[in-house]
Amino acid sequence: MSSPLQSLFPNIDDWSEIGHACIDTLLMLGGSLLLTVLIGLPLGVLLYLTGKGQLRAMPKLYAILSLAVNILRSIPFIILMIVLMPLTYVLVGTKLGIRGAIPPLVIGAAPFFARLVETALREVQRGVIEASQAMGASTWQIVRHVLLPEARGGLIAGTTVTAIALVGYTAMGGAIGAGGLGDLAYRYGYLSYKSDYMLVTVVLLIVLVQILQMLGDRIVAHYTRHQ
Repeated sequence: MSSPLQSLFPNIDDWSEIGHACIDTLLMLGGSLLLTVLIGLPLGVLLYLTGKGQLRAMPKLYAILSLAVNILRSIPFIILMIVLMPLTYVLVGTKLGIRGAIPPLVIGAAPFFARLVETALREVQRGVIEASQAMGASTWQIVRHVLLPEARGGLIAGTTVTAIALVGYTAMGGAIGAGGLGDLAYRYGYLSYKSDYMLVTVVLLIVLVQILQMLGDRIVAHYTRHQ
């Protein structure tokens, strides 16, 4: 006697494989998001500080950083993964799987997150910064105690947007062996014409995105109320 799941999705033989793909996607998302924040946050702060009229305005440095960020953001992720394969192999010893996916995921997402950080910091009221300067605060003190706390809601929202973008990146990475739900959809749903796999994968990705968005919205609302 077939189970309800087998009746609904007759082409799916092994549900444990879908479970493993979900875990792989979450591992890729968690690892790449952590590294993206660790790299993108300082880069975004540097972009803000060196911008025109800011605390440490350096037009030439800002122009170089801005150009590099814009170039990396403009390259479609699946092309970026292919171009970075030699570098990925040098960094992690493989071009495939979770480890092989994380370097291009971070390189693709960190510039995107840095721009969101820069935008969030620009929303901080100028008067608050000037008041801190008048009290003799250093640039580092202003960043740590004024800019980052005041922009906390925007930074959390930016992290949420980046996490959702990374979900899409991990799915695209499946087409070239990154693993996870994207790999499952490509191998079974596209190459083997098993639409059941494609449908289940899409539903799971939608659920993941909704959970991330709801979680991010709740955290932003929490900190907004307590500011």
